[in-house]
Amino acid sequence: MVVVATHLDASTERIINYLNHHVQIAINALFFSAFEDAGNQYLSRAWMIDPIESTERAVTKARKEPWNGEFYVSFRQDRPWEDARRLGYIAGGGGSWYSKTLGMLSEGDRVWVNIPGQGYVGVGIVTGERCRAEQYRFSTEIGEKTLLEVPLVESYSNLNADAADDEAEYLVPVRWLHTVDRDKAFSEVGLFGNQNTVCKPTTPKWRHTVNRLRSVWRVAD
Repeated sequence: MVVVATHLDASTERIINYLNHHVQIAINALFFSAFEDAGNQYLSRAWMIDPIESTERAVTKARKEPWNGEFYVSFRQDRPWEDARRLGYIAGGGGSWYSKTLGMLSEGDRVWVNIPGQGYVGVGIVTGERCRAEQYRFSTEIGEKTLLEVPLVESYSNLNADAADDEAEYLVPVRWLHTVDRDKAFSEVGLFGNQNTVCKPTTPKWRHTVNRLRSVWRVAD
């Protein structure tokens, strides 16, 4: 099943994700955009979820296995990964659906971080609880500073101290075990992917993904 649109509201996006993740329905959204350049007209398209992955979810829904105790994290492309590597955190926000799953994490949890559309970029150990991003204080060479007070390598447009709690940006501090640049992200066919900021995968694909990352990055169990 495919929903064709120029854009989706947050409610429709949540419904599509729910049906994909929790119900045996292969549903996806296809976005079209028309534009003109130098007298030429173009029509572009983009899938909300990789179409192969969407179909696989419905087929493999019944094939579950015990959770391995390690979390998947989706770190969206519009967030400053280089600063997250340097300071030690993961983040999500812009709506409670994107930020609330960060609350699943507790100190000591292991997280594997994926930038959708690029690949896996890091693995680390959670060192604290979820906190509004602009309020968390990082230990720096010039004392404890917030993200609003330290110079950032990349733009962080999602950071807004005036946002309501439901719309605010949130972070969880992490001690990195291994990270790579965006342009060295690890990606190949068959790796696990998910739209939730944090989730506890119970599919064979997750076990395969973790094993591949441990091997490639030489990360101990």
